[in-house]
Parts: sequence; C-alpha cells; structure tokens
Amino acid sequence: MIRLILRSGAPGFAYARSAHSFVGSAPELPAVRVRSTFLDFFREKHGHLLVPSSPVRPRGDPSLLFVNAGMNQFKPIFLGRADPRSAMASYYRVVNSQKCVRAGGKHNDLEDVGRDVYHHTFFEMLGNWSFGDYFKEEACSMAWTLLTEHYGIPADRLYVSYFAGDAESGLLADKETRDIWLDIGVSPGRLLPFGLKENFWEMGDMGPCGPCTEIHYDHVGGRDASKLVNANSPDVVEIWNLVFMQYNREVDRSLRLLPQFSVDTGLGLERLVSVLQGKRSNYDTDLFTPLLRAVHQRSKVGPYSGRTGADDHGMVDTAYRVVADHIRTLSVCIADGVYPGMSGAELVLRRILRRAVRFCVEVLKAPQGTLANLVPAVVDILGDVYPELYREADRIVDIINENEAQFLSSLQQGTRLIHRTLNKMEDKHGVFPASVAWSLHRDLGFPLDLVDLMLEEQGVHVDQQELDKLKANNQKVCSDQQRGPESLLMMDVVSLAELQRLGVPHTDDSLKYQYTLERDQYVFPAYHATVLALYDGQTLVSEVVEGQRCGVILDQTCFYHEQGGQSHDQGYFTRDGLQDVLYSVEAVVQAGGYVVHQVFVADTLKTGDQVQLCLDQVHRLSCMVKHTATHILNFALREVLGPSVQQRGSHVSADRLRFDFSIKGSLSVSQLQQVENCVNNIISFNQSVHSQELPLQTAMTIKGLRTIDEVYPDPVRVVSVGVPVSELLDNQTDRLTSVELCCGTHLLQTRFIQDLVIISERQMAKGISRIVAVTGLDATRAREVGQVLSQDVESLSARLSGPPPTSIVSAQHLAKEVGVLSDAVDTTPIPQWQRRELQSQLKTLQRSSNTSIRKLETREAAVTAQAVLEKNGRKRLLVDSVETDSLSVLMKTVNQLSSISPHSYVMLLAHHGHSGKVLCACQVPKNSPSLPASDWAVAVCHHLGGSAGGSALVARGTGSSSDITGALRWAGEFARQKIQR
Repeated sequence: MIRLILRSGAPGFAYARSAHSFVGSAPELPAVRVRSTFLDFFREKHGHLLVPSSPVRPRGDPSLLFVNAGMNQFKPIFLGRADPRSAMASYYRVVNSQKCVRAGGKHNDLEDVGRDVYHHTFFEMLGNWSFGDYFKEEACSMAWTLLTEHYGIPADRLYVSYFAGDAESGLLADKETRDIWLDIGVSPGRLLPFGLKENFWEMGDMGPCGPCTEIHYDHVGGRDASKLVNANSPDVVEIWNLVFMQYNREVDRSLRLLPQFSVDTGLGLERLVSVLQGKRSNYDTDLFTPLLRAVHQRSKVGPYSGRTGADDHGMVDTAYRVVADHIRTLSVCIADGVYPGMSGAELVLRRILRRAVRFCVEVLKAPQGTLANLVPAVVDILGDVYPELYREADRIVDIINENEAQFLSSLQQGTRLIHRTLNKMEDKHGVFPASVAWSLHRDLGFPLDLVDLMLEEQGVHVDQQELDKLKANNQKVCSDQQRGPESLLMMDVVSLAELQRLGVPHTDDSLKYQYTLERDQYVFPAYHATVLALYDGQTLVSEVVEGQRCGVILDQTCFYHEQGGQSHDQGYFTRDGLQDVLYSVEAVVQAGGYVVHQVFVADTLKTGDQVQLCLDQVHRLSCMVKHTATHILNFALREVLGPSVQQRGSHVSADRLRFDFSIKGSLSVSQLQQVENCVNNIISFNQSVHSQELPLQTAMTIKGLRTIDEVYPDPVRVVSVGVPVSELLDNQTDRLTSVELCCGTHLLQTRFIQDLVIISERQMAKGISRIVAVTGLDATRAREVGQVLSQDVESLSARLSGPPPTSIVSAQHLAKEVGVLSDAVDTTPIPQWQRRELQSQLKTLQRSSNTSIRKLETREAAVTAQAVLEKNGRKRLLVDSVETDSLSVLMKTVNQLSSISPHSYVMLLAHHGHSGKVLCACQVPKNSPSLPASDWAVAVCHHLGGSAGGSALVARGTGSSSDITGALRWAGEFARQKIQR
C-alpha cells in the first residue's frame, strides 16, 4: 500500500513514500532533504527564526572542549545572560541544525566509533526552540505532525515517554504532557512513564531544568515493543527529545519555577536519516555511503560490508567507519579554527587524526594522502548547509596532509620500535617494556591508548605499574626543571677543563636560527651531528649504555639551549644505522661554550656516533611566538608608560610569557588596555622581524635599543621589528620600533602571534611588576571566558539590586554566589584589565550581600532575645535553647541579652538542622574571674563531645548530642558551682 502525503508549503515538506521503506527498501529521501524539511517546517510553517550553527569551539565556555549539544550556543538565554543589545536577546522561536562533537570531556564517544554502527564523534543535532513563547502543547503537536505527516513515519512505529514524577524530589508526574499526547492520538499502550534518569533533563548541578518527553522508533514494527523502550535495544531507539525547561535548580538542590518557560528539543540527524531511509546503520545512509565509496576507491581491501565484532575479520569494516566518521570531524573542526595541537581540544583533534591515519594505512592499505582526498566528499555532503567547509577546503586539506605526514613518519618509527622490542622479548606474549611504550608516547606523540591497541594486536600488554612510575618520574623531572637548572645534569669544572685539554671544539649552535617561512609554514631542516663527548654525571666517558641519563656534546646542534629567558628546545636523537631507537632530549643547557643535551639513552651511545637531530617543531614554534610577543610587549610598555620602564627579567615557554619591569605601581585598567592594543596593532600590521649579528660596541649605538643589566657576547645578535637592523644602524629612519639585543629564536612575521592578552599583572616587589600573557588561541579563549564572566557579574548585580532577600538563607545563597564568582574571576585566565573591573564590582556586591546578612541576623537575634527574656526574665544565670541554624545569630542573640542584662551569665544552645550539631554561645559579665566565658564554653562543648574557644568575656563552640535538655542542665550546674565559689 502506498501512503500519499499531499504537498503543502515549500518544496521538501511532502513526498510520497512506501510504508515498507521502513523495513529496508532503497532510500527515498536524501539526507539534505531530511534536514531542509525539518528547518523549513519550523521556519515557514511555524514562524521560527533559522539560526546558523555555532562553531564547534564553544563560545566562551571553558567547561567544554567542543560544542556537544544544540543548546550550547543558547546557554546565555537559558541562564538570563544574553546581552540585551545582542540579536540573541530577541530570540523567541528558533530552529537550527547544530554541529556537535563528542570526543573528550564528559561526553566522549571516540573509543566507541567504529566498533558499532551508530556512534559518531561528529553529528548534527536538529532542534527547535521556544524562549518564553510556546510550550508543551505546541511542541508536542509540531513534533508529531512533522514525523507522521511530513516525514511519513507510521504512527504504529512510534512510542512516547514522559516524566513519571519523583517522590523524593517532590516532583509530580507530568500528566499535562501525557494528556497532550493522548489528545494528539497516541495510544495509551504506547505512552510510557519513566523517572528522573530518563525523562528529567538538567543543564548541570544548578540552573534551568525540567521534564522531557521522548519519541522512540521501532525498527521492526508489527508488534508491541513497549518493553524495549529505554532498554538499550538497537531495535527501539530514541529519535527526538523535547525538554520543557520550567524549573531552576537552586544551590540547595531545591527547584524554583523559571520566570519564563522554554522548549529545547534535540533530534539527531544521522539517526533520523537512518529511519527515513530504512537503514539499521547510520553508515548505510547517504550521509556516509559516498565517503565509504571514496575510501574503497583508494584502499586495497574489499568494499564496506557493515560487519561488527567478531564477524569483522581484520577490523576492515571498523576501519571504514572510523575513517568516514573522523574525516567529517576533522573537516568541520578545522573549518571552525580548531587545529590538531598539543593541549585541550587541539590535542583531542590530533588524536582523532592519528587514529584515522593509522586505520587508513595499516588496515585499509590506502596510500598516503587518502584522508585529505576525502575532504571534497565531506564538502559535497555538508557544504551547502555549512558553507565554511567550502571556504576552508584548501586549508583543511593542507593541515590534514601536513599532520598525516608527520604522524606517518612517527608511526613507521614506532612500529619498527615495537617489532624490534618484541623480537628481543623471550616471552612473545608477555609484558611489553613500559620504557619503550613511554618513549612512543613522549617522543613520537603516540596516545597511550593507541600504544595499547597496537600491542593488543600482537598479544602483549604494557607493564602498567612500571608505566605509572615513568609518568610520575616525568612529572618530577618537569617540576625539577621548573625549579631551575641546578636540578639538571650539569657538567662540573673538571670535566669542562678536560674537554678543553682534549681539544674538543665548542658547539656550533648557529643551526638553531636556520629556519624559513614557506607557504605560510615554518620549515625546520633536519641536521646530522657527531657525538664529541659524553658525561655520565660525574666524569667524561666514551660510552653509555641503555637506561642511563647522560650529557651529550655534539659538534653542531639545532637545539636551543635555555638562555635569554627562553625555554630550551625539546625533541630526540636517532643514531645512524638504528633509526627506530629514540634518544629523548630532556633538557639543553650551555656550559663553557659547549651545548650539553641531557639525554635518556635508549640504546648504547658512543663518542664518534653519528646522530640525526629531531626537533619538536610545535614546541619550538610556540616559543618563537612567545619570544617575539615579549619583544613587542616590552616596546608597548615603554610607549604607554614612558622611557622610565626598564626590563627586569623575562621567561618564555611554549604556553605563556612572563615579563618583569620597573614601575612605581600596578598598571591601571586603562594602561593595560592601551598596552594590549599597541601590541595587537603591531601584530595585525604583520611587520617583518629582522635579525643581524653585530659587534657589541656597534650595536650599542642604535637609537632606542633596549638592553638589560647582563653581560652580552661580542658580537651580539640584534633583533628588530618592522625596520631592518641596517636602517636602524645607519640612522636611515626616525621610526620608533622594538629593537633589542637577543639570542633567542623569533618569528619572521608578527601575524603568527595572532593575538595577545595580558592575563596577570602584579607587583612582585616594590617598584617591580610582573606581567603574564598568552597568545593565539589561548588569548582568544581568555577573551571569550572574560566576556562570559562579565555577563555573570552583570546578571548577579541585577539580582542583588532588586528587592532585598527576606531570609538569611536566601541572603547567604546570594553571598555564596558572589564568592564562587569571585573565585572564578580571581583564578581564570582572562584579560587582566577586565579582571580588575570585575573584582571591583564583586567587592561592592560582596559588601552589599554581607550587609544584608548582618541586618537580617540582627533582626532575627532581636526577636529571639526578646522571646528568651519573656520566657526567663533577667536572671543572673540565663541558660536556655533557641531555634536557629546560625552560630552568628546565636552570638548576636547572646550579645543583645547581655546588653539588656549586663550582670547576667548567658549561655544559649541551638540544634543545627543541617549538620545535627549543637551550637553553643555564651557571654559573662565584665570582671568575672570565677567563670571566664572561654572556660564555660570549653567545658560544655567538651561535655557535648565537641570543642570551643573565645575570650574571658565571649566564647562559642559546637558539640553533638540529641539530649539538649540534659546539656542545658549540665551547663547551668557547672556555672552555678563556679559562681558560688
């Protein structure tokens, strides 16, 4: 039987389809039409605004590595933080298709991708949103109409779940939603109640939340599948979740109704397409089949056949799925400005790329470049809805190819190293040496889980206990290096003299400056060198054996040794004739003209050996960025603050820069902003960076030269920004620019810094200030997070400026929020000028909230004191219990009683409801040596199993006892005995 859907509205809304297409016939609706039908349905039929997907890098949300849900970009609306001047503040009805990545962090599907047929690292989330507009009835009706009428999904394949309530939380069942579905026509047998876990959605520990209703689809049909709903059955799957945000989860875990109700829905495109195309696997839909065909064309294995588990011989189909999924993720992330790197989201992406490359090469037998060759297919599939893929296609290809080439080189070395080690092992199925696994991770950038996987295929496993020790030792080495060069392996004076006696020439380290800029990429050539000397920590030796740590002196090196405030280079050596053995360079120092490489020896090393030098290029380039930025910062400080500013020290590492300078006081907010603007102007002008070696005396004649109080070599290296050194030397220009004596490595153009943000500025000593700054993506993140925190402070300020809290608990919650936000502002990397402004605002808010608490406590104490007096009168010994959870209120009550009756000995006890403890406070008359308040409180609280402290006049403490009446009698008797003496 053919079910005809009459056309109405825009093209794409309706089409004819066969009901049996849901059990496996050929696809009738392309994915592009599935997506557009959804978007057009809400946009044209129901007046929703089509909002483009946000980039997969979260906008100012440090809690996320990637955008992992459709609601991420709308958090400011849900949290009430949207800038009223922004377009977002005007959103009421919205529809979109959001790019999402779930890899790393809380939602991490990376390890499951390829093993089954439905997990993805990248997916699209279709969603419609109502912000204070329509609610449950309209949302359910629209969803049902779209699924059953416009997509033509048979109603007898659908099941609906709703929130059953939760007695412990005091939440009633969502009967409203249940009745709406019944009115729509859903059969009672297909309308199923579930609890908090399945049908109550929360953003986090605090914030907007509410019940949800989910629509599930039965792939089989023709049966009652209600028992399979939410039972992890692959046959019955959730396809759409409609969340009704009507509550706010408070700090104390209570729920409060939101001022406006919202709807947040999420419908996974990949899963919907599989349903509409009659497929049990997402990878069998047209979102993936063109990719799988493209992979097959370049591979040397059979076509994709959809096998999983033990049926997937050689993991061929797993590899197909991994590559098809990962190339989508890589393309989308790179188009959005997330590049493979060494930390955070960049490190996750690097891991995804390397996983895809390995499956391509080792399992699918595809040639190098296959991964990048799949990018056009991704662009064809997704480019129309995400046009940034078209714009960035060439960049995506270049970045994937560059990273693939680097990894393949490492992969070949790593594979040889694994096989070589296995051949040396007596037990071929035993424990793999942890030192080798650690070398793969540390020196070749292998994720440890990839090492485990490669070894698992060989039937061995790593000595995990030993591996944990190596991790710990590495952390210790890193911390030792941070403490200073004295913790490193340093050559003693005797060994240095021996080198000279033997005629060992000083190290030629000019190669560290030999790099070029080609097609927007820095190129660092590979170099060979000869081992001239070895130092074992005590003396010079001619040979070191495997497992030793030693100092290696070469005839030449491209490794930068720690000097001029710049961190040493990282990397490793390989020995000629033994290319798969890595000699890790842990530190590089200079001693008496010799560059000493501190090396962990992975195999025998002798003087005279030839080695290849393998520089960690990512680390080096990061240091170059920070060092050039430091020079520009030095210049900007002088431009803004005047010529009195003098450098007093600096340190450049791969992640940030530190700069110390003379100044009378801390920089103002305005000065910090001016310095940042000056630096970023120079960056945006993309000025060339020049360097030239000159005689020291000649260099010192350059106008505007910046120097610090140290001994310079002669000749000396001069580094200038924007103006060639020769022009400065010949006074051919009056232009002021950054020009310094510097031995460090630098960029060739300033644009590679991208951005600079000062994240810290404080006085280290009188007249000396220290700036810490970040660059590039770290700077961008700092600005984004600063904007988020600024919005949080504005939101909290608006709440505190409203009606004052009516209870101490609510006032304390507000004060706690101020404290939490203050901690975030104090410790999170954000622009320092913005931190200062926010700290000032938060101090004002803290004073305001503390004043509110004090007023409420004083008011409550006055009422409590009056009640105690009415009950007891002005007795000389006044011991009683009161109702309060606040020790502060208890103290204030005691103080007010003592003020009214100054000759009374007053002690009050109270049960603390939350902790179950007993609170104790007391005050005695002045000049009362027979019973000091501290003695009284200590005795009573000790009797209660607690402790106390205070002065002779006033004291307080806590204890624990269910018999507060007995405790009062004991306290009174103790006081009487003391007073009567």
